[in-house]
Amino acid sequence: MVYIVLCTLLILSSLSMARRLEAGTRKKPNCDSDSSKDQSQLNSFLWTIHRDPPSYFFGTIHVPYTRVWDYIPSNTKHAFRQAGNVFFELDLTDPYTITSLANCQLLPHGANLSDVLPRDIYIRLKEHLEYVRLMMPGWMSADQKGRGLYADYLFNAIAGNWERKRPVWVMLMVNSLTESDIKSRGIPVLDLYLAQSAERIGKVTGAVERVEEQCVPLNELNFSQVLFALNQTLFQHEAYRTTKGSVPYTTEDLIDHYNCGDLNSIIFNHDTAQVPNLVNSSLPPSQLKTAKRIDQYFRSELIVKRNHRMSQRVMTLLKKYPKKSFFFAFGAGHFLGNNTIINHLQEAGFNVTHTASDEEIPMIRHEQRRRKQRRKQMKARQRQKQLDALWSSLDVDSLPFDHRGKRKRKKNSGGRKTFNDLWVRMEGDGPDYLQEAETPPKHRQTTFPPVNKYSFYKSGAGSIHSTALLLCLAIMIGYTNI
Repeated sequence: MVYIVLCTLLILSSLSMARRLEAGTRKKPNCDSDSSKDQSQLNSFLWTIHRDPPSYFFGTIHVPYTRVWDYIPSNTKHAFRQAGNVFFELDLTDPYTITSLANCQLLPHGANLSDVLPRDIYIRLKEHLEYVRLMMPGWMSADQKGRGLYADYLFNAIAGNWERKRPVWVMLMVNSLTESDIKSRGIPVLDLYLAQSAERIGKVTGAVERVEEQCVPLNELNFSQVLFALNQTLFQHEAYRTTKGSVPYTTEDLIDHYNCGDLNSIIFNHDTAQVPNLVNSSLPPSQLKTAKRIDQYFRSELIVKRNHRMSQRVMTLLKKYPKKSFFFAFGAGHFLGNNTIINHLQEAGFNVTHTASDEEIPMIRHEQRRRKQRRKQMKARQRQKQLDALWSSLDVDSLPFDHRGKRKRKKNSGGRKTFNDLWVRMEGDGPDYLQEAETPPKHRQTTFPPVNKYSFYKSGAGSIHSTALLLCLAIMIGYTNI
């Protein structure tokens, strides 16, 4: 009994610690006076696709979910729980996605940056990265250090293998190596949190894009334009280092605008495209023209064209499965401004409207039943995996019981059988007990359906193991063995 109480306290304390760490990153949004009069009316990034059952669009941003989750309206969370199918831009839980993204960033044929960059730009880049490495311990928050994050580990996770990456990806990396961005590392971003939550409760998940469709447009940028963009990005960050000035459009600004419900397409387009703003009025006319051309290329390739492609695939899903409910979670910039995904669906005849934060989300009963059933199946599968993993890590031959908790019988050595081994009681009118004795019953095996996933291309599945639960199981087995 004491061991059971200890296990319960261990699990509860681990959950409490996780909540405290997440709460430490929460910050009250700095909203303008005219926009903070009624918070519940502002921060809705939810759109409804009116049909039976309804489906939804939700605009996300790539920041730690703990910084925005408390400000997301309850009806948005209810729509997420109601929908049986959750789709993202990319399948963030699939290892294939991560591997493909890493490979896409590498220079071809084993080349290094020193082989392709002008020497002066390469030296400046190396000096700036060394500056960031030295400053990173001071940039990290107390919450990050409390979670066991080390500056060297974080730097290597972001900038590791930088000399093997293509210049355009190094430019994006440099743009993300700021104090405000560093402070946001270590917690799943909103998109990933939603993906993990959807899989945990047994929803069907999927993606509407491939990694290559996001990578190739960046890799196809003209090399001279890439050098210009990298050079300007370095100049900007070197100026911030010298003047100790603030970087425009920081992560903190993005979070404040999102939590205040500011539907500013310029800010969210930069977050969606994940590229720096190179247009600066202080540039000479020729360089300003180049900067505008690059900015236009990024917007065309990473926003406009993707909006069209993603909307076509969304419509394919809606038409193919008219009786299913969907929750599409894409970057907020895909729903704001001109030529958005919403515009494309409305032009195709779909009724899509913005959903206020106080608007009621209708109940979908059949989806609720399916969701509960899938959640039970997922929990059973996770428990089975955890038990199998724990059992395989133990010395099973030394234990007096099997994985079902039943005491093992000593096996006969194979020599002469005893009378008790050969004798089986038989009754005249009863079943054939002899036949049953000769054919021992097989171990009962429970099978579970695979993780529900869907993608236009490739999808995989992952499992999450609870350290606290495994530790408790080990304690319980030790207690039983005593």
